[in-house]
Amino acid sequence: MSISSCLSDRVKKRLIFAKGSGLMSEGLKRILYERFLHFTHLTEQMFSSEIGEFIELARIQGISTIPNNLTTVHVMDCIGNYEPVNTTTIAEKMNLSKASISKISNKLLAEGFIKRSQMVDNKKEKYFTLSPKGRKVFDVHAMMHEVIERRFIAALHSFSESELQAVTKFFQIMIEKQDDIVKGE
Repeated sequence: MSISSCLSDRVKKRLIFAKGSGLMSEGLKRILYERFLHFTHLTEQMFSSEIGEFIELARIQGISTIPNNLTTVHVMDCIGNYEPVNTTTIAEKMNLSKASISKISNKLLAEGFIKRSQMVDNKKEKYFTLSPKGRKVFDVHAMMHEVIERRFIAALHSFSESELQAVTKFFQIMIEKQDDIVKGE
């Protein structure tokens, strides 16, 4: 499939104008921005759909209760991947505040998804591990990520090596810029 077949008529007209006016680079940047916005909107819709898939997959696996948002599920994922793990490490790995992790972990404790413990030699520091109930959610979340990864990789099969490198560079730059904005820089 050619790039031009993926573009709307409005976008094609802008590209033709950009070619004719010598503004090809600027025209392509604007087209890329429009595509980026469209991608962002579709990503939001995709996440809503995937949350539904996640809930259905959990139900099929016999899990009747799951955390009510993806950040909480991702905190559980971090705990499952690094257990036993403390609040500071979770906050660093997830780029969230320790206060946010404390709030989420207290809720996960109350709902029985995680357990809290102390090391014998350090009574001050609290460590988290998944409970059996939390492990089930962790496993379903891992299954869901495998499905998402397969879809993502399949969509990249039509790209050449140099195109993949360009896309990777684009995403890295966008991540850095977004990260700066989030950090207030």
